[in-house]
Amino acid sequence: MKPRRTSERRNGTRRGPDRRDEPLWITGRRAVAEAIRGGLAREVLVGGWVRSTPALRGVLDAAEQAGLEPREVPRSTLDGMGTDHHGVAARVHLPRELRESDILQRSFGPRDILVVLDGVTDPHNLGAAARAAEAAGVRVMVTRERRSAGISPAAIRASAGALLHLPLARVTNLRRTLENLKDRGVTVIGLDGSARATIYDAPGPESAAALVIGSEGAGLSRLVREGCDILVSLPMRGRVESLNASAALAAALFAYVLPSMDRQSERVDSEDAGVAQSGSASDL
Repeated sequence: MKPRRTSERRNGTRRGPDRRDEPLWITGRRAVAEAIRGGLAREVLVGGWVRSTPALRGVLDAAEQAGLEPREVPRSTLDGMGTDHHGVAARVHLPRELRESDILQRSFGPRDILVVLDGVTDPHNLGAAARAAEAAGVRVMVTRERRSAGISPAAIRASAGALLHLPLARVTNLRRTLENLKDRGVTVIGLDGSARATIYDAPGPESAAALVIGSEGAGLSRLVREGCDILVSLPMRGRVESLNASAALAAALFAYVLPSMDRQSERVDSEDAGVAQSGSASDL
C-alpha cells in the first residue's frame, strides 16, 4: 500500500504547502525593500554601479535597520536573475500559504474585506491585484489551488512587495469556500460585466465583504457567479469593453466597497450617538 501524501484531502480541505523554508530570489527596489521591512529577506545583493544612487537609498536604509549587510555583486550576477533587476535582489523566505480551514478559523469584523480571484492565471495580474488589495486594507486574498497563479518572483515584483504582506489562501473548491464565508456573515459580491446594477447604484455591503473577480477572458465561472449575494458591474463609458482584472478590482474596492463600509460605519456611529444622548437625557 502506498503511503498517504501530505497534500491529500483531510476534512474537505487540502493542506497548503508550507513554503517558509523555500528560498526565492526576487528583484526590484520596491519588492526588495518590502521584503526587508517584513523580515523575510535573508540576503541582499546590490550592484556596485547603483549602490550610491538616491534610488537605492530606501533599500539600503531598510537593510541597515534590519541588520542586513548588502553584498556587492557584478552586473552579470544580477542579470542572471532577470533583465529588470534595477541593481538589487534579495533572497527571501515566503510566508506560508493559507488553507480553507485557516480562513474559517478567522473572525471577520463588519469592516473586513476579502478578495477572491476566480481563475486569474497571469502572475502579473495576481501581483497587481495584491497591490490594490493590500493598499485597500484587505485582510486575506483567496485563489484557486489549481488553474491560478501562485506566488512567484514575477508576481511579487508586480505587487511591489504587497504579496509579502497580504495573506494568500489557495483553496480546492472556491464555491464551497464562498458558502462557508456566507455562513459566517460575509457578504459575497461578484464583479460581473453583465450585471445590471453598477457599483454606483447597487446596495453596498453592510457587513464583512468578499469581492470576487474573474479572469480577463471568461470572467466569473458559473458556479461562483451563482454563489454571489450581489452582482455588480463597472460602468464602462468609453470604447473599451472592460478593464483588466487588477484595475477592475481597484476600481470596485475604492469606489464601491470602501465607501459603502464608510457610510455604514457613519450610520452606526450616528445611531449610537443618538441612543447615548437619549439615555443621558432620561437620567435627568
